[in-house]
Amino acid sequence: MTGLLALAAGVTVANIYYNQSLLVPMAHEFHATAAAAGTIAVATQLGYATGLLLLVPLGDAMDRRKLIVVSASGAAILLLGVALAPSLPLAIAASYVLGLICVTPQFIIPHAAGLAPAERRGHVVGIVMSGLLVGILCARTFAGFFGAWFGWRAVFVAGAVFTGSIAWLMSRLPPAPPARPIGYLRLLGSLPGVLRREPVLQRHGIIGGLGFAAFSVFWTTLGFYLSARPEHFGSRAVGLFGLVAVAGATVAPIAGRLSDRLSARVVNGASLVVLIIGFVAMGAADRSLIVLVAAVFLMDAGVQANQISNQARIYSLAPELRNRVTSVYMVMYFIGGALGSAIGAQAWARWQWTGVWGSAAGLAALAFIPLFLIRTSVDRPRTRPVPVAPG
Repeated sequence: MTGLLALAAGVTVANIYYNQSLLVPMAHEFHATAAAAGTIAVATQLGYATGLLLLVPLGDAMDRRKLIVVSASGAAILLLGVALAPSLPLAIAASYVLGLICVTPQFIIPHAAGLAPAERRGHVVGIVMSGLLVGILCARTFAGFFGAWFGWRAVFVAGAVFTGSIAWLMSRLPPAPPARPIGYLRLLGSLPGVLRREPVLQRHGIIGGLGFAAFSVFWTTLGFYLSARPEHFGSRAVGLFGLVAVAGATVAPIAGRLSDRLSARVVNGASLVVLIIGFVAMGAADRSLIVLVAAVFLMDAGVQANQISNQARIYSLAPELRNRVTSVYMVMYFIGGALGSAIGAQAWARWQWTGVWGSAAGLAALAFIPLFLIRTSVDRPRTRPVPVAPG
């Protein structure tokens, strides 16, 4: 079951990352600047953040299997909408709605966390997250190569086929009803209280958002950097770097096991150091592509380990709040991603590659502030129950 959920998470999350390898050909077809084309990635991530806020809490009140099937089916339809977009504004609008509906992985991960015993929760989350992270990274590789061969629109059509197949497969799983039904408005009304009461969620939401912001700075601008090099690399090269990043994702299960044993300050702190080293090393990328390959590996290993440690902490708070905790955390996470995409597009337009890796390293360094300044009663995963909502 864990392996199947990991596969489903990887296939469905890929939908919001295809565009990052396709921004250059999309910009050419729509006669847009790099900054304007980058808005497609920003819109997708903002849409995803909206879906995380408005849709993911439903996992605490409805059958998660049904939510998985409906959201995956909707994402398949929206992928076709992006593929058929005749202009940049319509592509941006379709990308926003795609991001909004494509929250399937955030129903899958809390379900997997609920299947695991407390002492192995970090390890199980690490396995499912490995599938999700490989899906993110393979999305860029697949989009880069498939788009070079058949055009960027064909990538979204293929994604629709993959996602529709996952929806059919997930419909064959047993039902996963909630512990007890809760009204939708009450679900949304409880989110601010959950965040206010939980310093663990506050701390790791900020850390995760800043880490993903740094990550998005790089991936939003990589295609433009590679095409501007003397070799004038195309989308295939972006896809190859996606494969390098997949290798970095192999640290996820290891990070999960370490998160079960070590404090957040140790695991997150080490992850952020590795992440920053990777970005600083990118400053020498003009001298050798081998340096850039090594830097991408370090960057991805750091961001994945950071994310696994964050999720191992938040998923140990209260089982009945798992989807709402996921919603709050992932909204903060993808707001960070949208901010990083916007910063990356502007940094590239103004300062080129130096602005990209410098701003990414700076965002990652900011994550040390909440890691050491926001104190919690415990620095390890916990199982203390949390009130559902005031009153």
